[in-house]
Amino acid sequence: MTMMIEAEGLSKTFRIARRRPGLLGSMRSIVDPEVRTVAAVQDLMLQVQQGEMIGLVGPNGAGKSTTIKMLTGILMPSAGRLRVAGLLPVRQRRELASRIGVVFGQRTQLWWDLPLRDSLQLLRHLYRVPEQRHQQNLNHLRKMLDLDEFIDTPVRQLSLGQRMRGDLVAALLHEPELLYLDEPTIGLDVVAKARIREFLLSLNAERGTTVLITTHDMDDIETLCPRMLIIDHGRKLYDGTVDTIRERFGGQRTLVAVLEAGETAVLSMLPRDESGLPILSELPSGVSVQKLDGPRLELRFGRATMPAHELVAWLGARHRLHDVTFKEPEIEDVIRRIYEENLLLTDNSIAV
Repeated sequence: MTMMIEAEGLSKTFRIARRRPGLLGSMRSIVDPEVRTVAAVQDLMLQVQQGEMIGLVGPNGAGKSTTIKMLTGILMPSAGRLRVAGLLPVRQRRELASRIGVVFGQRTQLWWDLPLRDSLQLLRHLYRVPEQRHQQNLNHLRKMLDLDEFIDTPVRQLSLGQRMRGDLVAALLHEPELLYLDEPTIGLDVVAKARIREFLLSLNAERGTTVLITTHDMDDIETLCPRMLIIDHGRKLYDGTVDTIRERFGGQRTLVAVLEAGETAVLSMLPRDESGLPILSELPSGVSVQKLDGPRLELRFGRATMPAHELVAWLGARHRLHDVTFKEPEIEDVIRRIYEENLLLTDNSIAV
């Protein structure tokens, strides 16, 4: 597999000047300001293969956008080695621009007063895309993202979801190998988010486009990215699969059982706890009744408590079951737990 991103020891620091009181008051703060150094990214190690979809997660100020700007060549790293698509981003920025696409959720590369169609035509000239290739790509993307209803509308009149679809087309007209998305679904409604996620999955499957996403929306990560990178204060905390981190830090799972007719009456005769929930006899240690709503019974249990199939067998031996499903913890809750419980080590990995 081709390596699209190779970063080793990647770091970025900023020098920030701020005023400080002195004998000359504000004049001294201008002539001799207090300067402090802020590390936005520290010793980041990252390898991304062609065709991967990877989510970059972290709180505000974690260094996500700074990392993206170094990967695109906008910012020069303070230290470390970096190659993107085999190129040095800062030194070979123009060549790299023809091989990557970038979408910033809160900014646009479209011309505000022009119809979307005209903006896309101007971008063809900026990227020097041949007319025939441009038309083929545009026709394909128009169909995938349903642009026809607003392609002749000025950008300023587009809804946020329509504008984001236009920005995606603008970033993909020159067929980039690597697509950076910085908060691509911010502010969008549920329908717009679903449409963009479906499009990105199709793009990755059909063209093998490598996608790197920074987002606060954990649904984006769970839907799109088998692999997740968590960073905080510029340091890498975790690099692995979403399933693995949920397995290690997901804590509690929920068994949702729909009981057969008549079983609800049986449960209604059982004694209740302080919360009004039925007390099941011989309930395994570490298992608790979470909710009872008609024939729907929810049991909460820890991953280390007992295997899921054993809990189903235990419940099935006592009650007639119509259906059984499991609810996994939300990845957002998992990451919140990692931060709140400080499950970190000093070697840039997450504690077990």
